Amino acid sequence: MKVLELRGSNAEDSLRLTFVGAFEPKVALEDALEPFLQATERYSGGWMPEVVSGKRRRRYSRATFWNALEERRGERSTGSYFYRTHWPTLEMSLGLSFSPLAPELNIMATVQPLSFFAEAERCLQVMELLRAWASHYPVSHASAHSVADRGAADAPRFGRDMQTSIRDGFDKIYEVFWLNVFGPKLVETVGRERMLSTPAWRVEELPNGSVLLVTWPTIVDLASDEARQAQARAHVHLRPDLDYATVLRTLRERSAALAPVQPRFHPDVAPLLSRVVDGVAIHERQRKIAGFNAYQPPEPSEWRPADAALPPDVDDPEAAREHYGDLAEHLVALMHTKVPSVFEATPESLTDVDYQFWHEEFPRVFERRNIDAHAVPAIGAYLGEVLVSRLGGQWIPRRKLEEAQVLVGRRVWLPFVRAHHYMRSCQSLLDCSLTQLYRVAERHRS
Repeated sequence: MKVLELRGSNAEDSLRLTFVGAFEPKVALEDALEPFLQATERYSGGWMPEVVSGKRRRRYSRATFWNALEERRGERSTGSYFYRTHWPTLEMSLGLSFSPLAPELNIMATVQPLSFFAEAERCLQVMELLRAWASHYPVSHASAHSVADRGAADAPRFGRDMQTSIRDGFDKIYEVFWLNVFGPKLVETVGRERMLSTPAWRVEELPNGSVLLVTWPTIVDLASDEARQAQARAHVHLRPDLDYATVLRTLRERSAALAPVQPRFHPDVAPLLSRVVDGVAIHERQRKIAGFNAYQPPEPSEWRPADAALPPDVDDPEAAREHYGDLAEHLVALMHTKVPSVFEATPESLTDVDYQFWHEEFPRVFERRNIDAHAVPAIGAYLGEVLVSRLGGQWIPRRKLEEAQVLVGRRVWLPFVRAHHYMRSCQSLLDCSLTQLYRVAERHRS
């Protein structure tokens, strides 16, 4: 069954709900989860799950939900996943742990786009959903917040190493999100009276001793200066050891970092940089765009005027050209699973190859001797074959690969030299991209 998938972590911001609580292990699981199901069905509104998944996906119903849990049932845990087939996109997980582990109920939901919650009524439904969950299940900490701003806050590590963050969890007020549920232990750590007097848009004590705190009426305004001031006031109230001016400055810096930046990439590498940007974490994306807007790739140096071309020095030029084709096939064999377009040998496939090498950090990860012996010849030959097939180029074979040339218009290009430069480092994948060389060669072919 086809479901909507989140557009990476990067294309649009999303709402992230997190809930870590406990359930009563002595009652039937159907009874224990009834409050979860009732609240989800009542308050999820326009992002209600439509598909539930255990080992396979089914249309959501109570019956298929229980089927999913049974399919994934192990000795100590079970869980299920929820999706939608219509906008907005939803990815939601429910995890349950059983004895001898602590009886934990762990919920995470991501709804994309964040703009879906521009209406105050939808934000109120999120508040009521978290309130209902927290009223029925003992909770340590729960939240609803922007995925991008969570990333900017380094959640859930908050500057700690991974092991420490796993061990300690949210054991103190590291951050005040848009919506927070602080469990009784956190409330007592801060002081119940202080917690309940927090200057925030909504502060409510729940029946089990938890406190629901919402900083601002709507989450889409989170990065506005007024909302940041409210967030800072709440944070320093709960953490008197913090300085208001410092907290507010940090929040304003986060807002500035998340402010949209219009891409204005150098046209020769724009297709590649757009792909790279799409792969960057959303909280870092705007800064990356701004950096790439200022980026000017070095002009390709791997060429000579046509009248300075080296003449062929091989006994059988046709066999040499066939050898270049065989080398290019090595790249196809290496990349075809992750880059299906490599079969087409087009300008677009060059960009796809560029991005894949960048994504894999290929020059850093693989051994230099293997890169030089196998990857560089395959990349150079593939680049040369694209110049031949798409720009009407002609191979001028040479005994040494680094001297082999492709004549396009009034220039001869040295694809194996380019490949050597390209594979020097991860930065070289951008500075010496296959995409750029092709575009420059195309521009000078007449």
